[in-house]
Amino acid sequence: MESPRRSVLVTGGSRGIGAAIALEFASLGDLVAVHFGESRQAAESVLGSLSGEGHVIVQADLRDPEAVRRMVDAAAATFGTIDILVNNAGVFFPHPIEASTYEEWQRGWRDTIDINLIGAANAAWCALQHMPRGSDSRIINVGSRGAFRGEPDSPAYGASKAALGAFGQSIAKSLGHLGIAVTTLAPGFVDTDMAAASLAGAGGDEIRAQSPFNRVPTAQEVAKAVVFLASPAAEWASGGILDFNGASYLRM
Repeated sequence: MESPRRSVLVTGGSRGIGAAIALEFASLGDLVAVHFGESRQAAESVLGSLSGEGHVIVQADLRDPEAVRRMVDAAAATFGTIDILVNNAGVFFPHPIEASTYEEWQRGWRDTIDINLIGAANAAWCALQHMPRGSDSRIINVGSRGAFRGEPDSPAYGASKAALGAFGQSIAKSLGHLGIAVTTLAPGFVDTDMAAASLAGAGGDEIRAQSPFNRVPTAQEVAKAVVFLASPAAEWASGGILDFNGASYLRM
């Protein structure tokens, strides 16, 4: 018997890891809402590349709570439900403490926390209003190894991703009785357009050498891990934070 099509909302789905996640879910026959913040053209390009029909793009500035609500409600109105939320959207603003003005420091913290943490928390609250109970619904947060090793050039990024993991663990305790599992995936560097400059030249060689595999993963590899965490088989991972960095950073 053919599996029913799940409805999936991917924040930050217009590029990089988010686009790969959208493609992977669509390849399984799921319905996908591709969220974008600014580039409608990029989101429409991703939409046009998805397998199957019935997908949609949705827009919101994740710093705006009401925009998040409208975006989630729009996805739910199209699909009827939201079975899976992938909180993938994130920003990285350099603001090293020893080299930033006070204004740059404040702006870096405010924008990073508003998008990476509060935006994700608001998306989860809004998506929950449309999630079926007792039917393998999922919330998957895309964190970062920076939550554990530190991010000296963007301390707000490291803090936001650490808090995102703690948030996921907290709501995993709250939502398990509803059949909703919550997990966090924590990748390191990933081979995307956004990371291309960092991965170029000698600096890229140093980054790749951090892993004993001497490489960084593709966005598709990250997407496949997200799809697994969204599967019924991964329910018992709820509350977990899965390191996905090729042993480039190990923590106890």
